[in-house]
Amino acid sequence: MKEESEKQYVRRSSKDYSYSFKLAVIQEIEQGLISVKEAHDKYGIQGSHTVATWLKKYGNFDMSNKSDSVMPKSNEQKLLELEQKVRLLEKQKAALEHQLERSDKKAIFFDMMIDIAEEEFKIPIRKKLSPEQLADLEKNKKKP
Repeated sequence: MKEESEKQYVRRSSKDYSYSFKLAVIQEIEQGLISVKEAHDKYGIQGSHTVATWLKKYGNFDMSNKSDSVMPKSNEQKLLELEQKVRLLEKQKAALEHQLERSDKKAIFFDMMIDIAEEEFKIPIRKKLSPEQLADLEKNKKKP
């Protein structure tokens, strides 16, 4: 009796699979490691179109062009792709530099707030530093 209940079909929906699982399956398919049918068998995915739907939603494949041949990219195409990547990296760098500048300003602001609070309330807020830590701090302040 137990064997019969364990073998029963349990209907699963797309929501039962995590986003990271879907992306991992898609990545394997796109890298050519497994086919869609093999993905169904390997991971026990029940729906016949489930993986195809994931590929359409999250994949990089052009599903309308199902040819197996991969056309080599011309040097111009490669150059354009590299230029786009450079522009993207420059944007990311600028955003990170802006974040760093904001973080530095926040740190300075919080230090000023602590100084003001210590003066106004006449209580030590900062942690007492050891002599080695004080020496390192003074070295770092003198560098810029």
